[in-house]
Amino acid sequence: MDIDVVLTPADIERVSKASEFTGLAVVFDVLRATSTMITALHNGVKSIIPIATIKEALELKKNFPDALLGGERNGLRISAKISGGVDFDLGNSPREFVKEKVDGKTVVITTTNGTIAIKTAMKFESGVISSFLNLSATARYIIRSNPKKLTIICSGTRDKASLEDIIAAGALINKLNEIQTDLSDSAFVARDFYLYNKNNLANVVRRSANAKRLLSNPELSNDVGFCLQLDLFNFVAIIKDGKILKGE
Repeated sequence: MDIDVVLTPADIERVSKASEFTGLAVVFDVLRATSTMITALHNGVKSIIPIATIKEALELKKNFPDALLGGERNGLRISAKISGGVDFDLGNSPREFVKEKVDGKTVVITTTNGTIAIKTAMKFESGVISSFLNLSATARYIIRSNPKKLTIICSGTRDKASLEDIIAAGALINKLNEIQTDLSDSAFVARDFYLYNKNNLANVVRRSANAKRLLSNPELSNDVGFCLQLDLFNFVAIIKDGKILKGE
C-alpha cells in the first residue's frame, strides 16, 4: 500500500487539482470538525452533509428544511450576523451534538478547514473521516479495504499545518504496520513525529495553536480533552454520495 500524507491546506489545494484521485482518502480535523462529526454519528445523526461555505449551507437548508445547521467560523458557532440572518442550530463542539438534539437528524455543516478537506476527499474512489475517537476502527477498515493507495489529508488551521492532525495521521500509519506499506516522505514525517511523542500525546497536542485557542475560551476548553480520547467509538465514518454516514 502506498501511503501519502497531505500536511497543509496548501497541499490540499494541490491535491484538489490532481488528475487522478485513486484509492482511499482519510480526512483528519482533530480539533474539531471530524471529531464532532464522528460524535454526532455516534449520537444518532442519520447523515452529515459537509458544505464549504455558509451561503451553500443556507441554500441546501431550503431543500432539507428539517435538517440542522451546524458549523463555525473562527471557532465559534455561526451567528445571524455572520450568516446574514440565520443563527445556526449547532457550532463545532462535539459536546453540543448530544443525542437529545441530533438523534435521527440530518446535519448540514460548514467549518473553516475541515469541510473543505472533506470535499477534496470526495473526489477519491472512496473516503472516510477519522479522529483519535475512532482511530482503531479506521485502521481496521483500511486493512480490510486494502487500497493500493492511501492518502491521508490533514485539514490544517486556516492556511497552516496543524500539529494535532499530523500526529493523528502518524498514529494511524503506525496502526497499519501489520501490512506492507510504502511511505512518502510526508508519511514518514507524520509517523516518526507520532512515534517520538506517543508517550506524551496529550501534552504535545495541548501546545498546538488550535488547542491553545480552544483552551483560552472557557466555553470550548473542554473540547480539547474530549477530542483526545482514544478509541471512544468503534465504528468508521464513511464518505458516500456527498454525505458522511456511520459504518461498521
